[in-house]
Amino acid sequence: MKYSKQREMILNCIKESHQHLTADAIYDTLKKDHPNLSLGTVYRNLAQLADHGMILKISIPGQPDCFDKNIDDHFHFLCIDCGNVKDVFVDELSEIKSHVEQQANVDIESIDITFKGVCTTCKQKKVQ
Repeated sequence: MKYSKQREMILNCIKESHQHLTADAIYDTLKKDHPNLSLGTVYRNLAQLADHGMILKISIPGQPDCFDKNIDDHFHFLCIDCGNVKDVFVDELSEIKSHVEQQANVDIESIDITFKGVCTTCKQKKVQ
């Protein structure tokens, strides 16, 4: 992939964030300091970064795609109240790929498991 200053900016924005950002959130963050940046440029570069395995694109039905700097195998949790997406690491599920491949006699390219529920912050708001 050819070097692009805009692509590097977008990648750095994702890497510096502690959240899973949407394209719109990335655009809003970068637009302040880079007024010539277009939303189309953000979308195109996100697609290229994801296609080259530099970031992870998270697609959840009914939600805008978001992007993750962590490209290692892991799962996600979606809060159904606030919409935040968090990384989940469950050792007991680390072997799920090989189990499914053996049982179904298939080759799995990727795994996309999202747990849905209410996050700690939203649970605390409901109690108060």
